[in-house]
Amino acid sequence: MPLQNINFHTRKWVRPEDLNANGTLFGGSLLRWIDEEATVYAILQMGNGRVVTKFMSEINFVSSAVQGDLIEMGLTATKFGRTSLTMQAEVRNMITRDSILTIDKIVFVNLDEHGKPAPHGYTTISYDRDRLPTHHFPPIPFTA
Repeated sequence: MPLQNINFHTRKWVRPEDLNANGTLFGGSLLRWIDEEATVYAILQMGNGRVVTKFMSEINFVSSAVQGDLIEMGLTATKFGRTSLTMQAEVRNMITRDSILTIDKIVFVNLDEHGKPAPHGYTTISYDRDRLPTHHFPPIPFTA
């Protein structure tokens, strides 16, 4: 079932390299696109280039796409936590208008310069570019 209040801004063209052995859109490609789009959305909503995916709820694939189809991805913030942002996602086929998948809950966490959760200070969705990060952080070194 389509989700409510989602704006569709990102579009993708399904190409041969995006297909699975059945000739339909590979779920892994689609999830990579969603995670990338959700990351950009989280960065713009929390005003920080250091955000990470914490959680994705059940992913409900309800239809597919084939080579040449145009798909669109939509996201909307549903909750701001102290250090997190929760959102919903839907992907649909632009040609058939059929929903391809829905994700009820994706959670991102805002990080500080040490890679630890940090308050972001926001409580509402922004549709402006006022939260665009003004600097780029070097990567945090991985330590086991």
